[in-house]
Amino acid sequence: MATTAETGSPRPDSNHPGPTNANSTHEAASHAAPPAAANTPLRPGQISRLGIAAVVVTVVLWASAFVGIRAVGPSFSPGPLTLGRLSVAAVVLGLVVLPQFRKAPAFPKGREWWPILAYGVMWFGGYNVALNAAEHMLDAGTAALLINVNPILVAVMAGIILKEGFPRWLIIGSLVAFGGVAVIALGSGQRSTADVAGVLLCLLAAALAAVSVIVQKPVLRKIPAAQATWFGIMVGAVCCLPFSGQLVAELQAAPLPATLGLVYLGVFPTAIAFTTWAYALSLIDAGRLAATTYLVPGTTILISWLVLGEIPTIWGLVGGVICLAGVSLTRRRSRHGARPAPKPGA
Repeated sequence: MATTAETGSPRPDSNHPGPTNANSTHEAASHAAPPAAANTPLRPGQISRLGIAAVVVTVVLWASAFVGIRAVGPSFSPGPLTLGRLSVAAVVLGLVVLPQFRKAPAFPKGREWWPILAYGVMWFGGYNVALNAAEHMLDAGTAALLINVNPILVAVMAGIILKEGFPRWLIIGSLVAFGGVAVIALGSGQRSTADVAGVLLCLLAAALAAVSVIVQKPVLRKIPAAQATWFGIMVGAVCCLPFSGQLVAELQAAPLPATLGLVYLGVFPTAIAFTTWAYALSLIDAGRLAATTYLVPGTTILISWLVLGEIPTIWGLVGGVICLAGVSLTRRRSRHGARPAPKPGA
């Protein structure tokens, strides 16, 4: 750009002898060097600090959702609970998204709506209702074990559909992390309540979430994370409108702490966490990002300890450490799979 400007608009000293022009060129190059260094691309597999922060926020807030659902579960049925969460999230996130549309309107067009409708129905609608219903039939340990089939499904589908392949360390780390979830579940000390309907609902929720991740990934190449999330929330809320009458009745009967818990679930684990997830998904391979959700059960144990005073068992702590080790392994890359860093100017 500097060369074009100089050619089109000669400077007053353009008639000076050649050495002076050479010195000016040298000085201009020396001043232009720092910005180029600042824009050095990240190495393959490297994630920006903002991306890491988005992953951490997502894991912590989704873990808190399990604690929140347990707290408000006696007051709200699965369908009304989902509609309540999505309604609150739609309002809160809408306050952020709608002003962006006024400045630069960029609504999806034509076929671009199909994947948004798909993950809106499956993830924000179907997943939440199925999981809420399953947790009324299963103990927390069994539910956590079954729902964590999701990252494995994401890794498989991402490898086939999104062409992310099957990195050796992703597979090894995922198996190790799933083993950690199994340790947490089996050592929870709770009586197993493996109701067949509950198991099927939990597996359905895991499958719906996995397919939704694969569908959402391409959308984030064209639509910002907050807008993509808000569209999905709105679609899910519309799907849950048949529960509106029941939600009104349960809100009238619910104690204030349960209502505040519903608001919390809508603002933090839904509006904020799904947005940070979408942002992270726009930066990271779907399979590797999904593996980070293995940290959710262990984080849930810590939050339950701090908030509900539930002292974790030794198995819970050991399982959490195993999950952490497994997720760490998924971040490793095989030497033969590493791509060389791009050369300057390439």
